[in-house]
Amino acid sequence: MLARTADNLFWMARHIERAENTARVLDVAHRSALLPLDIEGTEAYLWYAPLNITGCAASYEVKYGLARADAVTHYMALDPENPSSIYSCLKCARENARAVRGAITSEMWEVINATWLELNRMTWNMDNEKLPDFFDWVKDRSHMFRGVTLGTILKDIALSFIKLGTFLERADNTARILDVKYHILLPSVHDVGGAVDYYQWGSLLRSVSAFEAYRKIYRDVISPLRVAELLVLRDDMPRSLHACMNEVEAALLDINGASGGEARRRAGEQHAALHFGLIENVFAQGLHEYLTDFLTNIAQLGGEICDAYMSRRDHIQPPTPRRSALQMQ
Repeated sequence: MLARTADNLFWMARHIERAENTARVLDVAHRSALLPLDIEGTEAYLWYAPLNITGCAASYEVKYGLARADAVTHYMALDPENPSSIYSCLKCARENARAVRGAITSEMWEVINATWLELNRMTWNMDNEKLPDFFDWVKDRSHMFRGVTLGTILKDIALSFIKLGTFLERADNTARILDVKYHILLPSVHDVGGAVDYYQWGSLLRSVSAFEAYRKIYRDVISPLRVAELLVLRDDMPRSLHACMNEVEAALLDINGASGGEARRRAGEQHAALHFGLIENVFAQGLHEYLTDFLTNIAQLGGEICDAYMSRRDHIQPPTPRRSALQMQ
């Protein structure tokens, strides 16, 4: 396969996954905003969370200043100047798909193209009542694309690059969501274990479609340690770090090639750490430190994959989430 074709397939899948993940983050942010919090500057405090998850805080502050619900939502959903917005991601996914029309099926192209056209027909002045429907629409279109892909494409190296982009992006997003909730949105001491803390953890689980899975596995109240175990180490949870790295390692082994040795080594090392890891050891190291190391390793793995198989490296991954000055007070 040509390096340019591999590049387009990888980033097509990655941008679609990123659009879905951004919709999930914004959806849970709007749900969390309905909860009572006794924090000074509550709106800005809450709305820095989605900005930190996606690594957009610095660029947002330059354009808008203090975080506000309407400004953050527009910036992350529909702003064409934000390269990580839903609008920009779907645009890039379509452009990459158009460049490799011969490597994907007609059904895949029709889903991506129809999604882009429908997005441009939508009103850009969405009120709070319309936002949940918009987020659901983005998630539904992403699900449709994945279903059509698995149901129509030949199971060859092209599918391996699509899976590689999808699951690298998904692992990155799950780690960011978990880190921001645990490290940045920690409640006050009297809120730990209370109603607000429960609903925040519940919202986090819903943001990665894991609420029902948590109930089925643990059958108990929501606790940070079990949430972390579910989203980090369990390989039967589709959006966990372990499950994502299962798919990444398998895709790299399918692709193979002499130039991908370092990428396969890094992926195998990360997968082994998750496969044999214990949640007690994760918390002993510190969940924030563990997730920061994971994000660094994923970024390095992405760089190795681009160097080994692809023609360009002009697609920049979101930077590691940072804490704003407001959150560090």
